[in-house]
Amino acid sequence: MKKLILAAITVTTAASVFAQGTVAFVNRSAGGTSHVYSGAPGAPSKQGNGPGDIPAGGVDWSGYTLIGTVGGMTASTTFAQLLGANGAGAAESSLLPGAGVTTFRTGAAAGNNVLVTSTFANIPADAAVGTFEMVAWDNSSGLYPTWTQASVAWGQNLIAAGRSAAFTINNIGGAVNTPPGVEPGLTSFSIGIVPEPTSAALLGLGAAAMLIFRRRK
Repeated sequence: MKKLILAAITVTTAASVFAQGTVAFVNRSAGGTSHVYSGAPGAPSKQGNGPGDIPAGGVDWSGYTLIGTVGGMTASTTFAQLLGANGAGAAESSLLPGAGVTTFRTGAAAGNNVLVTSTFANIPADAAVGTFEMVAWDNSSGLYPTWTQASVAWGQNLIAAGRSAAFTINNIGGAVNTPPGVEPGLTSFSIGIVPEPTSAALLGLGAAAMLIFRRRK
């Protein structure tokens, strides 16, 4: 009998050690609604809620198209993932992808991702608070099934991608807590191409030349 009790304690302890933090990842819920957009070629990446979001914000999303609508990126081949780290105010470099990659919806829910439970190896179960970002990218090629792969391709201007501003979530799920949602901390953002370093340099040189020309006049 003692051996059975010790075995049960050992199993329970091991489960608690390996328990991981969980979050209900969907940007459309009773707690609020944000959206992910695609922009026209060359359109700058933007972040922030617009008048149609909950809570409403002042960002103008004119000229941008919701993922999953006609003229926008395809819902089934645009992927989304949640990045996270334990604690409030964690550095962006410390945010790691949670298990659970998802796609987007269409119709009235265009711009909203399909619900998935994100599990984080770097956040303990039932943690008091965590720092998170939502990322999304074009996987129409099928070559970038995870953010680890997609972020490299984005940096090389091979695909369009984007990320939200960082936000915090309290009472992370896991062993006891129910997985919390990402709203209302998450805000809307757009997917686009990272400007090429050479293009950025040329823009900088052009601006410097204009400033010098004006001073001479």
